Amino acid sequence: MVKAALYCRLSEEDRDKAGVQDDSRSIQNQKSMLRQYALEHNWEVVSIYSDDDYGGSDRNRPEFRRLISDAENGKFDVVLCKTQSRFTRELELVEKYIHGLFPLWGVRFVSIVDNADTDNKGNKKSRQINGLVNEWYLEDMSDNIRSVLTSRREMGYHIGSFAPYGYQKDPQQRGHLIPDPEAAGVVRRIFALFSQGYGKTAIARMLNQDGIPNPTEYKRLAGLRYRSPTGKTGSLWKYPSIAHILTNEVYLGNLVQGRYGSESYKTRRNRPKPKEQWIRAESTHEPIIEQELWDQVQTIITEQAKPFTDGSIGLFARKARCMFCGCVMRSTKSRGRHYLRCSSRYISREACPGTFLSVDRLEQIVRAEIERLSQTYLDVEELTRSLASAFPLSTRRQQLLQRRAALQSRLDGYRRGMEALYLDRGNGLLTEEDFAVLSQRFFQEREHLARAAEELDRRLAATDQQSESDGPEQKSPVGLAHPDHLTREMVEWLIDYILVGGHQPGEKDPTVEIHWNF
Repeated sequence: MVKAALYCRLSEEDRDKAGVQDDSRSIQNQKSMLRQYALEHNWEVVSIYSDDDYGGSDRNRPEFRRLISDAENGKFDVVLCKTQSRFTRELELVEKYIHGLFPLWGVRFVSIVDNADTDNKGNKKSRQINGLVNEWYLEDMSDNIRSVLTSRREMGYHIGSFAPYGYQKDPQQRGHLIPDPEAAGVVRRIFALFSQGYGKTAIARMLNQDGIPNPTEYKRLAGLRYRSPTGKTGSLWKYPSIAHILTNEVYLGNLVQGRYGSESYKTRRNRPKPKEQWIRAESTHEPIIEQELWDQVQTIITEQAKPFTDGSIGLFARKARCMFCGCVMRSTKSRGRHYLRCSSRYISREACPGTFLSVDRLEQIVRAEIERLSQTYLDVEELTRSLASAFPLSTRRQQLLQRRAALQSRLDGYRRGMEALYLDRGNGLLTEEDFAVLSQRFFQEREHLARAAEELDRRLAATDQQSESDGPEQKSPVGLAHPDHLTREMVEWLIDYILVGGHQPGEKDPTVEIHWNF
């Protein structure tokens, strides 16, 4: 007796299901039709494969994959479907399985409605035409869905399976966000702490110490079927999560969507889109963060590398990263020497094995590598062109000007704050003791910012001097080839980033991997 396998598929979730685990009525009808056809042809039904809520272009349908595996292992003689499109809508899979592998495995393919039958050699062209029509259908449907989603994004509707952390979907209006009271409180706390001078790693540590679940764990605890991206697991807050929240305009009441797009309707892989293609809609929902606090936080972020108390920037600030977790290494001081340590160790002992290296020793390693590269590969003209294209002088100057403007804005804010303190004291709103404490803090922070501004002014003057003497190109890198010491400018010109790993047995220094700008 001929052994038959029945395959059913439905692409959209029906509203007539009795329960989540029940088959939709359409699937039940397909099964009934296929059983009747098999009975009329005296075929033995050995297995039924049913994929509910899966599209015809989805190659990862669980029952479809099981069907293919069983066909290869010879568990049946016939695959029976209602239509060829129930099996697949892709012409590529029609050729691969129906016209390619199934005949090799001794499996016959039959569909009832459109009369596809691989035992009938005369209707192969008909099957191929069906496959082509189904392919066109998929392409048209993909374009239509993409157009509808783009339109809804432009109208300010939230498009996504899950609301951003801090919000929840409005049950009364589709595509509208409303604050989630519990998570919104955490978001406000993150912004407030950062504006008060706490770093992103320190904020993550505080949230972890208080037992607050990170956004992924929060969704899971709320009963949402959220799957973490590959490689991102655990319930700990980390630096990237804090950084993402602090720069996400959704907390200001705006929606910025369409940052990623699929390569084609045949794959679910998404790629980042250029920023000019992002879709931005303002005032689409209730903000969690006030505009003033948002502006203050963005100003602090634009400073990038945080100066030391004397206003200088660390030699490898934001350049050195942990090889284990990828986090930017932070500078600490011990016994008069500066060390670089993995910031994840400040979050949790279990978060990363951690690594450390003194700034002086890393400078020696970098200088030695520059010497080695110079002796082996140095071509002054080629290196000059590479450096000019990798980090042009005008770009460096623009970045310095932006950071200088941000510092000046904060200095102006402290000046206004001091004026307000004097007025409050004169009006009797502050005691002399409170005024002394607050004014001392203001003076200390203002002096700190003033030193940082002076450092930026010196760097701007040096850049302008170089521009006058060397013109639009970088200065000759001959002096960089054999340096007796490194400067911050040299590090910015030459190095993209540095990975610092662990200490190997018998080795004095940890593994260091330098990624250059040329």
